[in-house]
Amino acid sequence: MKLNWFTRKGIIYLPASVIGWVILVLAAAYAIYTFIDIDSHSHSVSDTLINFVFNLLLIGLVYTVIGYFTEANKTA
Repeated sequence: MKLNWFTRKGIIYLPASVIGWVILVLAAAYAIYTFIDIDSHSHSVSDTLINFVFNLLLIGLVYTVIGYFTEANKTA
């Protein structure tokens, strides 16, 4: 079964279906939630950014893996 949720433009995976858009919105919403949660427990701006960057990289990695396995025009 071929899943066509994303298309690849350079190194970025863009949504190509409704499910792709839902995944993108969920990833962005989770990133915002994570930032607000980290910011509420931090004591400084640098503390917030240092802790948020690692979480943002993990969110981006999961999004990229999903995009890689569900891209529309992958050559086999």
